[in-house]
Amino acid sequence: MNQSVAGFLALPVGLDPAKAIYDFTIPANKPWTGVVRRGQILRIVDLEGQQAVDTLFYSLADTSERYSAQDTILEQGAPYVTTGTRLVSNIGNVMATVVADTSGRHDTSAGACSCEANTVRFGHHTRYMHACRENFIIAMAAHGMTKRDIVPNINFFMNVPIEPDGKLAIVDGVSKPGDHVDILAAMDVICAISNCPQVNNPCNGFNPTPVRVMIFDPAVA
Repeated sequence: MNQSVAGFLALPVGLDPAKAIYDFTIPANKPWTGVVRRGQILRIVDLEGQQAVDTLFYSLADTSERYSAQDTILEQGAPYVTTGTRLVSNIGNVMATVVADTSGRHDTSAGACSCEANTVRFGHHTRYMHACRENFIIAMAAHGMTKRDIVPNINFFMNVPIEPDGKLAIVDGVSKPGDHVDILAAMDVICAISNCPQVNNPCNGFNPTPVRVMIFDPAVA
């Protein structure tokens, strides 16, 4: 496994927002994509609390290398993403590491909502509601990818406990307004985000809200 991230872990993570080289607020329900270079830190801020942020990572050099939820869970031996979690690719490389997390834990098992899943779970009246899968398609098209490139994602700030029978439950989020997660890139990555539009379960507190993304470059800070 690529251990190149190890050399960056001594970097200070008390980041000053004024020193961000990129700062953007993703509106409620919308997609976003950006490039985070090796050694840079991506910060995702839950501005109002309880907002799921569906997130994927792809290698900028070769987008066939992408985040693997299965390998990430296996490598750390735990089902949730939090401080210290190394985000592993489908070929076993470390793509990034979570270096700060004020919320506590983040899901990487429940996947992204889709129009089809909404219909099955919540009824045919939800069939035409916008969903994360559609957001990902929009975001990834800018990098020449299609819906075939969507893989199981991270759901930052989404609370998905595993019940005693092994089933996943989607319940009220625990993130507070201003909670954030910092992700240190171990390679040049494309990040694709769907600021989740789901209103049929409590992953967004039934009220999708904006989130903020910032990129910091310690080399120029």
